[in-house]
Amino acid sequence: MHALGLPVVGIPCDAFERGPYPFHGVGEKYIDAVAHGAGVMPVLLPTLAEGRDLRALGGLVDPERLVRSLDGLFFTGSASNLEPSLYGGEPSAPGTLHDPQRDATTLPLLRLAIACGVPLFCVCRGLQELNVALGGTLHQRVHEVPGMLDHRDDDNDPRELQYALAHEILVEEGGILAELIADRRPRVNSLHGQGINLLAPALRVEARAPDGLIEAVSVANTRAFALAVQWHPEWRFRENALSVAMFAAFGAAVRKRYAARAAV
Repeated sequence: MHALGLPVVGIPCDAFERGPYPFHGVGEKYIDAVAHGAGVMPVLLPTLAEGRDLRALGGLVDPERLVRSLDGLFFTGSASNLEPSLYGGEPSAPGTLHDPQRDATTLPLLRLAIACGVPLFCVCRGLQELNVALGGTLHQRVHEVPGMLDHRDDDNDPRELQYALAHEILVEEGGILAELIADRRPRVNSLHGQGINLLAPALRVEARAPDGLIEAVSVANTRAFALAVQWHPEWRFRENALSVAMFAAFGAAVRKRYAARAAV
């Protein structure tokens, strides 16, 4: 049982720079949704991986031991894109923002979490990470794929407009989302340039956009809750029935693991 006396969810940070100074950080909206939507304690995990191998906290913590000490993991969206070399893609367009420290941390963490039965909830970049971690590939520029919509937001718009509901999704029957909400065509926001191309074999489709792009997936045959969505349910989650339901379900899975661990 944790010394904190409540379930703990790890949130891997982005690594970025402000001027000449390096930082690790997570957007407040994600922290708020995990804390108040899932009802658990969020703990930020620095991405101190070196090279392609996960060396949690600079080699001070065994990665599997770290994962097993958590009751859940939440993977956020980000302005950065995954390195295409991780899934055999062509080099990124000039000027594309990357975060190799995050890549080298999150992909092994995702695989370990699934193997250890730790509940997962992944958003936007998190969905893309999950797909790549399990052997899938990505479209780097969805809007350039014939037949696909432009799923990007406009950076010049006010934040409220960037996160406004943009299109409906088509929820697949028999999945996690279908259990959480009766509406089979809810509307979601859309703020991404990349998206799933080849789906990883271990994943099942939970929902698609009208153009066929995969918008949500779950891990098939896993021991714990493992859901990933391409949109941003953390944004004003209290105002959206599907967002409320997803964070509540994630929180319930986290508390179930916490209770099982406390009983040992």
